[in-house]
Amino acid sequence: MTHKHRPVHVVGVGMIQFTKPGTSEPYNVMGARAVKLALEDARLDYALVEQAYVGYVYGDSTAGQAAMYQVGLSGIPVFNVNNNCATGSSALFLARQAVESGAVECAVALGMDQMVPGALKGAFDDRPSPMQRFAETMTAHQGYEPQTPRAAQFFGGAGRDYMAQYGTKPETFGRISVKARQHAARNPLAVFRQVLSLEEVMASPKVFDPLTRYQCCPPTCGAAAAIVCSADFARKHGLDMSVVIAAQAMTTDTPASFESNDMRKLVGYDMTVDAVKWVYERAAIGPEDVDVIELHDCFTANELISYEALGLTAPGTAEKFVLDGDNTYGGRYVVNPSGGLLSKGHPLGATGLAQCAELVWQLRGQAEQRQVEGARVALQHNLGLGGACVVTLYQRA
Repeated sequence: MTHKHRPVHVVGVGMIQFTKPGTSEPYNVMGARAVKLALEDARLDYALVEQAYVGYVYGDSTAGQAAMYQVGLSGIPVFNVNNNCATGSSALFLARQAVESGAVECAVALGMDQMVPGALKGAFDDRPSPMQRFAETMTAHQGYEPQTPRAAQFFGGAGRDYMAQYGTKPETFGRISVKARQHAARNPLAVFRQVLSLEEVMASPKVFDPLTRYQCCPPTCGAAAAIVCSADFARKHGLDMSVVIAAQAMTTDTPASFESNDMRKLVGYDMTVDAVKWVYERAAIGPEDVDVIELHDCFTANELISYEALGLTAPGTAEKFVLDGDNTYGGRYVVNPSGGLLSKGHPLGATGLAQCAELVWQLRGQAEQRQVEGARVALQHNLGLGGACVVTLYQRA
C-alpha cells in the first residue's frame, strides 16, 4: 500500500500500435518510441527525467536500459520490473511512489514486450515454477488438461465457479467479447479492430469451457509509457496538470487465494477487492463516481467477475449488468473503451501503461471516437497471476 504525501500528475503518455508476434519492431525500439511519444506529449526534455522504471516479462536482464539508452544516455537510475501481467502498472506504481515520497520530482514508467506466438509458458524447467502452488491448487479443484493453455484453465475455471453459483449463461461471457471488438474498432492502436457478432464469438473454437478462442486475449507486441511528476515540477516547466493520480494500491495474495476452493479467488478476486477498497477510501470516492474504466479482461470470465470485485455491480448481478448494457456507451460505465486486452491486445509488460494512456486521453477529452462524454474520474485495474493486483484511480484536476 501507499501513504499519500503529495499529488502526482500524469503529464505525458505515449503508446505505439500493438501488433501480432513476428510483425513488431524489436523490444528496445518499441520501448524507446513509446517513451519519446510520452515526452513529446508532455513537451518535456528527457534530461529533466530523474528515474526510469521499465516493465517487461519477455526479456533478459537490463532490457530496460537497452530501451532507455535509445532515448538518451543521461546516467539516471533505470529499474527493471517484472510482475507478470501486472508489470506495467507495477512500474507505474514505483514511479508514482518515487515522486509522491519526494525522492524525485519527475520519473518515467515504461512497459514493453516482444512476445512470441502461442500460449504463455515458463522459461525454465530446471527449478520450481513461481506458478507451482497456483497450478497445484487448480488441479486439486478442477483437474488439469495438459493440452489446454494453462491461463485459460485458471480463468475459465473462475468463470465456471461463477456460473455454478449464479447460473450465468455462456453467451453472457461472449457478449463481453462483442463489446470489446466494438470498442476496439474505434481504436487505431488496437490489434483486433474487426467487429464480431455474438454468433461468431460463440462459434469460434472452444478453448476451455465456457471460453472460446475469441474470448481469450491474443499474444501481442507493443509498448506504452507515462511521465509522472510533482505539482511543483509541472508548474515550473509549464506542463499539463489536468490529470492527477488520486490513489493507487498494490496487493498480493492471502491464504484465502489457496484455501477457499474457489477459482475466482485463485485468480485474484480478493486482491482486486482489497486494492479497490483501499483506493476508494483513500480518494474519498465510490464506484458510483467513476465514469470510465480500463480493467484486466485477459479473458471474458475475468472481466465479468471483476465487475463485482471492483464494486461496479452487486454480487450475483454481473449478468444483468452485461445484458443491460451498463458496461458500454449509454450505460452506467464505459468499460475498456480501448478494446481492452481482448481486442487492443495484451503485451504483458505494456498493458498497465496502455491502460494508463487510454484513461489519461479520456480525462483530457482526447480519445476521439472513443471519448466518454464528461469523463472526470477513471479507474484502472491490472492483474497478474503469481500474484499482484494494481488499482489506480485518476481524476481530472
